[in-house]
Amino acid sequence: MTAAEGPADWRARKKAATRKTIQEQAIRLFLEKGFDATTVEEIAAAAGVSHMTFFRHFRTKEEVAAGDDYDPMIGELVASRPAAEPVVEKIRQAFGGGLAQVYAADREALLARYRLILETPALRARLWENQNQTQRHVVEALTKAAGGPPDDLRLEVVVGACLTAAATAIRVWAENPEGTELPELIDRAFAVLREEFTPGG
Repeated sequence: MTAAEGPADWRARKKAATRKTIQEQAIRLFLEKGFDATTVEEIAAAAGVSHMTFFRHFRTKEEVAAGDDYDPMIGELVASRPAAEPVVEKIRQAFGGGLAQVYAADREALLARYRLILETPALRARLWENQNQTQRHVVEALTKAAGGPPDDLRLEVVVGACLTAAATAIRVWAENPEGTELPELIDRAFAVLREEFTPGG
């Protein structure tokens, strides 16, 4: 703990570091042995933590592989966008900006994780659940920022379309990482949405 941070800051930083180590070791083992063949005990041992510590951070193997902590960040970025900005552009800027940070920090880890998810049926199901959770989080952030939406269904549909466009770009990139880089694919996917949502387009 540094002189500038308090006990709560140090505990939060330590918790985040432990969670990151568990997830990194889990992905490594999943790629080496396969998802089904890897046990929680093996993941905990590789991360240097106890079986119980694993479950304090992750409820299941599916969560350690496919779960993420990006929703609060995306929600904050969406809510901070200019009020007059179209919803599609708010989400593109928020999602693109947040993903760019992760992408720049560790592209290969992100690629390995998404390839694992796409190749594992149980994790693909978890990815769908994650997308639904993200959609609810983004809709809530937009609703609060606007003081209440005039059309709940329209907002749900637009946010859902945006997240599906982003998920499609991620899948295309994971299937061919030597092609177009992910940030550009995200921009292209959202450009398609803007064209479709533009009146008379």
